[in-house]
Amino acid sequence: MFKKTASKSLLLAGLAAIAQPAAAQTPPQPAPTPAPSAQRPNIIVILVDDMGFSDISSYGSEIPTPNIDALANSGLRFTQFYNTARCSSSRAALLTGTYPHQAGVGHLEAISVSASKGLQGKLLNRVVTMGEVLRSAGYFTAMSGKWHLGMSHGVNPWDRGFDRSMTSATGGLYFPGQPHPGAKFVFIDGKKTPTSSPEVGSGQWYSSDMFVDWGVKFIHEAQQQQKPFFLYLPFVGVHFPLMAPAEDVARFRGKYREDWDKLRRERFERQKAMGLIGKNEVLPGRLPNTYNWDKLSPEDQDRFDKIMAVYAASLVGVDKAVGTLVTQLKQTGQFDNTLILFVADNGGNAEEGPDGRLENAEILGGPKSTTFAGMNWATLQNTPFQHFKHHTEEGGIATPLIAHWPKGIDAGLDGSFVRTPGHLIDILPTVVQVAGATYPTIFNGHEIVPMQGRSFAPAFRGQMLHRDQPIFWEHEGNRAVRDGKWKLVARFRQPWQLFDMSHDRTETRDLAGTNPTRVIKMANQWDKWAEASDVDPWSESYDVYLNGAIRQNWGTQNMPRHPEAMDEMTPLLRSSLAKKQ
Repeated sequence: MFKKTASKSLLLAGLAAIAQPAAAQTPPQPAPTPAPSAQRPNIIVILVDDMGFSDISSYGSEIPTPNIDALANSGLRFTQFYNTARCSSSRAALLTGTYPHQAGVGHLEAISVSASKGLQGKLLNRVVTMGEVLRSAGYFTAMSGKWHLGMSHGVNPWDRGFDRSMTSATGGLYFPGQPHPGAKFVFIDGKKTPTSSPEVGSGQWYSSDMFVDWGVKFIHEAQQQQKPFFLYLPFVGVHFPLMAPAEDVARFRGKYREDWDKLRRERFERQKAMGLIGKNEVLPGRLPNTYNWDKLSPEDQDRFDKIMAVYAASLVGVDKAVGTLVTQLKQTGQFDNTLILFVADNGGNAEEGPDGRLENAEILGGPKSTTFAGMNWATLQNTPFQHFKHHTEEGGIATPLIAHWPKGIDAGLDGSFVRTPGHLIDILPTVVQVAGATYPTIFNGHEIVPMQGRSFAPAFRGQMLHRDQPIFWEHEGNRAVRDGKWKLVARFRQPWQLFDMSHDRTETRDLAGTNPTRVIKMANQWDKWAEASDVDPWSESYDVYLNGAIRQNWGTQNMPRHPEAMDEMTPLLRSSLAKKQ
C-alpha cells in the first residue's frame, strides 16, 4: 500500500516538470537528482504496426488476444486516441512529443525532400527522443524492434538515447533467412548482424518472440545496474509481408471463409455492447471499390481466408510475446510498478487494394511468402470507421491505447474507459511526468522544439483531461483538426468536411454546409498550425512508391483483378481501368 502511495506522490510531483510550456523549462544540466528507483516506475511502450482499431478483442475483435486484454481489463482503455496515419511519422510523434513534420519525419524515411523542413526522412537535432529525456533522468534505456526513423540517413537509436538496442532498420522482419532485402540484417547496439546469426536468436525464431527476448535481456541488465528502465518495443507485426508460425496460421484457416460484412457487423455490435462506442452510432457501408463477398468465386473466397488467417496469426504472435513479457515482469517483481502503454502506429492497411496480395505461399505465412491484407480486410480491421492508413478520417488515425500500471492507476478505475481525445504527442509529456524527468530547451547544443502534447497521467487518478489546443494532422495532403467534439477533415485537394464526433464518431453526417463559420475558423487554425509546424504543401511527386501513378482510395495505385465483384466503383478507378484496356 505504501509503495502505491509513493508512486502516486511522484506522479503529483511530476506536474512541476510539465505544467509550464516546454519552452520555459530548464534543460537538465546538470541532471536532476533522481528519485529512488523503487518509487519511479519502469516504462514500457509497445507499438504495433498496421493494426486496425478493432483488431484486439478488448476493442471488439474475434481474434483472441488474452494477454493484451488482461492489461486492458486491469488498466485503462482510451476510446478516442490518435496516431498520425503512417508508420515513420507516428514513431516520430511518439518518441519526441512533437508533430512529425517538426521532427523532420512528415512522411516515411524514404521521402526526403531537400527544400522541405518537414520531409527530411530522419529525426532532426531540433527534437529529443524519449530515450534521451529518460536517460538524462537516470533511466536505463533500451529498444527492441523496428526503428524506421532515418538509419539510411545516419540517424540511429544508439545515437538517440538508447543504451541498448536490437534494431530492425525498417521492419518487415519475421523469420531468420527471409529473402526480403530489409530483413537480412539487424543491428545489435549498432553492430550489423545477419538475421541467421545465432547471436540474434536460436533456431527458427519468430520476430515478436525474438524482440521480447532481447527486451527481457535488457530489463535484466537494468536490474543489475539498479536503475529503473525504459523499454521501447515496436513490433514488426502486423505489417506486410505478413508472416506467422504455421501452427498459428492453421488455427485460423477456414474461420474467415465468411462474409466480411457479417464479421464487421459482429465487431460493431461487440463494440457497442462493451461501451467502446455509443449505442446510437451508425456503421457506414463499405467504401466504393471494395468487393461484395457473395460475388466472389469459392476459390477467391478461400484465397481471402488464407490472407486473413495469416494476419490473425501474426497478431496472436504479438499477443503471445506480450504475455511472455508480462510473465517475466511478474517473476522479477517489477510488474506492479511498470507503466505499460500499448498503441498502434496507423489504421489497418489497405495497400494492394481490394485484392490484397498472396505470393510464394506454398508455406502459408512462411519466410518466403508475401501477404498483404488489402482493402476488404482493412475495412473489417478498422471497424466501425471508414478509410485506412494514409488517411486522416478515423479509419486511418484511430488507435487503441491501453495504459496499465497497478501502482500508479487507481484500482477502482480498472477496466474503465477514457473518452477524452488524445494523440501520440501526449505520450512523452505523460512519461516525463510519471518519471519525474525534465524536458530540455537545449540538448547537445541544439535548441529543442517544445513538446506539443499534454500529459494524460491525470486520467490515472480519474481526473478529467483538458487540452488547450486542437489536435492537427497532415499526411500526403490529407488533413484534419480535432477541437473538442468537432472534427474538420479533408482529403488531398478536396473540400473540408465537418463532423460532430460526440454524435457521429463514424463520420457519416457532414455538417460543413450548415456550419460555415466553424469551418472557416477551424480551417484557419489548421493553416496557422501548418505554417508554424513545417508542413509544406504536398506533391504526389514526392512519393517514390507511387512512381508517377494515380493514387486510388485505398492509398496506393494497384489495379483490381475483379471489378465485376464491386457494388460501387469510384469514377477515378473507372477511368484508370478504361485507360488500361
